[in-house]
Amino acid sequence: MRDDTGHLSIGMIAPDFTADTTHGNLHFADLKGKWVVLFSHPGDFTPVCTTEFIAFSKAANDFKNLNAQLLGLSIDSNPSHLAWVNAIYQNTGIQVPFPVIADRMGEVSSKYGMIAPEVSGTETVRNVYIIDPDQKIRAILIYPLTNGRYIPEILRLLRALQTTDAYKVATPANWEPGGRVVVPPPQTYDDMMERQNNPAKQNLTCDDWWLCYKNALPEIKK
Repeated sequence: MRDDTGHLSIGMIAPDFTADTTHGNLHFADLKGKWVVLFSHPGDFTPVCTTEFIAFSKAANDFKNLNAQLLGLSIDSNPSHLAWVNAIYQNTGIQVPFPVIADRMGEVSSKYGMIAPEVSGTETVRNVYIIDPDQKIRAILIYPLTNGRYIPEILRLLRALQTTDAYKVATPANWEPGGRVVVPPPQTYDDMMERQNNPAKQNLTCDDWWLCYKNALPEIKK
């Protein structure tokens, strides 16, 4: 549940909402069963946001192949969104293939804590929520108004979460798909000694009994 300030944390169920979008009316609960990457931007017809939407659009198939739905949002009207995505297409030839939520009254952005009052009372900052198929928030990224997001990192994090879920492992610093992963430390003395004395039996490479790696795992197929 949300607290009284509208603050959201990892592990919470993402707030439900119904909203108008560039692809028609959207009920968030209908997306259950998919991963969702919900991201806000400060405003339509702005330079940094335009570069981000072009980048997200170019990567849209990569997200789709991971069973992930992209959802954009700003406190702009649907006609403004439509005019903007059309301008992007007219100027670059790139179509924005995912819905952009019209949140003119700030209802969705308030639920998700997307407005930072110390920065702006009228614009959403660059929030990213990665939400799993059970609609639980799994990751939150926040960027300032002035700096665009690095889309490959959002894809990398999504793949890391899916790898963690599928194989019950963790991913180390600078992990990329195809890289080795970290396994949980042993929980008993016997398991500790077995891992320390014969890690190869478990197909592990260990720096110590509590820091062990498993070689690259098969890529997640969706």
